[in-house]
Amino acid sequence: MGFSINTNVSALNAYNALAKVNAQTEKAQLRLATQKKINSVADDTSGYNVGKKLEAQTLKQKAQLNNISSAKTYLSTAESALQQINDKLNQISAKQIDAKDPLKDSAAIAKDIRTLAGEISSILKSTDINGTQLLASTDGAAAVSAPTYDVGGTSLTFDFASTDLGITALAAAVSTTNLQNTTDATVTGFDTSTVAGTVRTALGKVGNLQQALESRGDFLTAAIANNTATISNIFDADMAMEQLNATKGQIGSQIATAILAQVNSAPQQLLTLFR
Repeated sequence: MGFSINTNVSALNAYNALAKVNAQTEKAQLRLATQKKINSVADDTSGYNVGKKLEAQTLKQKAQLNNISSAKTYLSTAESALQQINDKLNQISAKQIDAKDPLKDSAAIAKDIRTLAGEISSILKSTDINGTQLLASTDGAAAVSAPTYDVGGTSLTFDFASTDLGITALAAAVSTTNLQNTTDATVTGFDTSTVAGTVRTALGKVGNLQQALESRGDFLTAAIANNTATISNIFDADMAMEQLNATKGQIGSQIATAILAQVNSAPQQLLTLFR
């Protein structure tokens, strides 16, 4: 094998090996610092794209889970109001029966009924969330808006003033029969059993919606957990392994540096030929 001074091939090979070891060491150290095994698209193009899609999906699912929480609050507020209305309707029904007893004070009972009717009307008009009327507008008519919640895969609209829930009919009944102004304690024109049945139907539908939200919430919670685990597998570094790689690289770098120094000085041996 000949000797060349202009081109030290052995030194070049040693230098390339040193550069490669240093690059690997730096990558392991970066992963240790960031705790991520993918720090650029070049590290894993496919994994990066899949992981980012999952991250976007997870953020959307978390927003939908927040919507479910807000929807539950909406339903709970409506449920509480409807339960209060149902209780007061039951009280009116009982007082109507009392009024048929000739030994009872009919005028006093009528006054009680007017008070209860006023409370029902107040609940209908004042039940709102953040300015959104749930059951009726402030003038006792149908609610002015029906919010729609995106809960993932479907949208739920809560229209408690719609005719199928009967809240509009209830508001009209309280008003049109002059229940709040009645002097007739029996209030024969106001069928509390029918109206109370309507309220109970509304409560039942509120319960059905709450069940749907619970089911959807469970699904989203599980999906978020699964996505998070997958994202972790794609992006998170194996800290123990990267520490081993960094240590191995540091040792390899020291050895490669020593070898480079040796082969870089090899041409000096030619000087002995000229002594």
